[in-house]
Amino acid sequence: MRVEIDQQSGYCFGVEYAIQMAEEALKDGQTLYCLGDIVHNAMEVARLEALGLKVIGRDELAQLQNCRVLIRAHGEPPETYRLALEHNIELIDASCPVVLKLQNRVRHSYERFAERGGQVVIYGQQGHAEVVGLTGQTEGKAIVVTQEGDLAQVDMTRPVSLFSQTTKSTQGFYHMRDVLAQRMAAAGQPIDEQHFEANDSICRQVSNREPQLRKFAARHSVLIFVSGKKSSNGKALFGACLQENARSYFIENEQELDPAWLEGATSVGICGATSTPMWLMEQVRTAIEQLAQVQPV
Repeated sequence: MRVEIDQQSGYCFGVEYAIQMAEEALKDGQTLYCLGDIVHNAMEVARLEALGLKVIGRDELAQLQNCRVLIRAHGEPPETYRLALEHNIELIDASCPVVLKLQNRVRHSYERFAERGGQVVIYGQQGHAEVVGLTGQTEGKAIVVTQEGDLAQVDMTRPVSLFSQTTKSTQGFYHMRDVLAQRMAAAGQPIDEQHFEANDSICRQVSNREPQLRKFAARHSVLIFVSGKKSSNGKALFGACLQENARSYFIENEQELDPAWLEGATSVGICGATSTPMWLMEQVRTAIEQLAQVQPV
């Protein structure tokens, strides 16, 4: 049996940048708050908390003054920046550049479409940190849809500007685009640039991983996918792996490994989400090698 870690798995540049900023800021020993989990991976969050990072929620932010707060890669709505100014909070902004660009696009589209009674629709996960930041660009008026049934919220007789959370499935976005266009056409809406925009705003560093992971999953007997359970990206990528390899298993850490999964396997592939640290995948590999008494590749 051979064990291989997918070297293209692990942090995207946005998450890596945010963690580096947190580590650098923590070096001076001063308190550093983080607005929400810096990454959707409990193991990494615990590691940074041990270094002194304190995770807080938005309600707690309103109670702080004269301190430092890290904005994670997911970005924040405008009200967070206003609150920071009012409370003399120093923001260490680690918002992903891709997310910041998308926020600007959503805001400009909202302003343009509002002039003709249009709607901004975001294909994403309701309550996800990035989606909260995006809806904030529309004064909270954007419609968030995750599945076809959610499209009932959209007025098909009014113009629509469709965007996607950066970590959603490309296939899912285009399916939602097609369904939305069909329903608007059935309602008598022209499907032209004045009435319907479909903005593919999925991060290519994320979307390009799916075809590569499919190949990786297909060439191994067993596939171990390592990700935090909160990770939207992790759920999407694991779903792609499972389609290619029925013996794909989702774990958060090495303690969740089941030795029975390895029975009869000639190779084991280990991969993860854009929020999965390489050090965690290496721990999983070590645990598998101990379980199966194999040599690494």
